[in-house]
Amino acid sequence: MTTWTELEQTAQEAELVVAFFDITNFQKTVRSWSSQEMINFMGEYYEFVGEIVAAYNGRLIKFLGDAGLIAFLPEDTDNAAKMLLELQEKGDAWLADRPLRSRHIIKAHYGPLACGLFGTRDEKRFDILGDTVNTAATLASNGVAITPQLFRKLSPEMRQAFKKHTPPITYIANGDSHG
Repeated sequence: MTTWTELEQTAQEAELVVAFFDITNFQKTVRSWSSQEMINFMGEYYEFVGEIVAAYNGRLIKFLGDAGLIAFLPEDTDNAAKMLLELQEKGDAWLADRPLRSRHIIKAHYGPLACGLFGTRDEKRFDILGDTVNTAATLASNGVAITPQLFRKLSPEMRQAFKKHTPPITYIANGDSHG
């Protein structure tokens, strides 16, 4: 069993669950906000998301404005799926309590990637790179969507939370429409 500490020691190949999340209509909504309103909102949002990810043993790799990149170790695939669904449910409720008419788009994939400390000579951060990351990033989603590769790694019980969606084949949360 690989740990996050081991993955951070040297750049290497690993198999991980990779997930992206994004808030819909964010830029249109916040155009009129002051810098301080943006600072306050994003500070609260980052903490909110970080707590959900940590509760399921995930690793928040980075935030990209109102979006983010998350990873999970192979033994935590069910935790990853539970986190995706909780982030959608609680995250959408959290957004509804604020002045945003937005919701979360969440997409995830499982596979090999390169990971390790990357960056400039003076500043390196843990990151994940490769086709698995790109596949997760470009997956079509109207809510929560996972690839067949991740679906196959889930326990039979966890698979019940998703349904097949084609084409291409993806699995979406039972509560989401095919859109």
